[in-house]
Amino acid sequence: MIIGKQLAAARALADLTQAELAAAANISVPTLKRMEASDGAVEGMKNNVAAVVGALEAAGVRFLDGNYSGAGGPGVRLASPVGALIDVDERQTVQYEEHLTNDAPPGAGG
Repeated sequence: MIIGKQLAAARALADLTQAELAAAANISVPTLKRMEASDGAVEGMKNNVAAVVGALEAAGVRFLDGNYSGAGGPGVRLASPVGALIDVDERQTVQYEEHLTNDAPPGAGG
């Protein structure tokens, strides 16, 4: 279930105006405004809601339904961009120069 505030937050996170998102989803701006203003679940035709969600997901937004461990309810986040520079080789030990010196006080052990 997507709520209205999620759509508004997702659009802001994707840095899209209502006009840009409406055009990407092939709906009218007033329809998008009504969706974003919905209390609770987004009101509107299912195909229009799916089009808006699809356009936002294509812009890199991921919807969180709130059914995950930890506190919080429904939300949004940006997905990691494809090809992001992330060290994922678990066979490799990485030591950063700033962590090579012992900064513990004398006698602290370790």
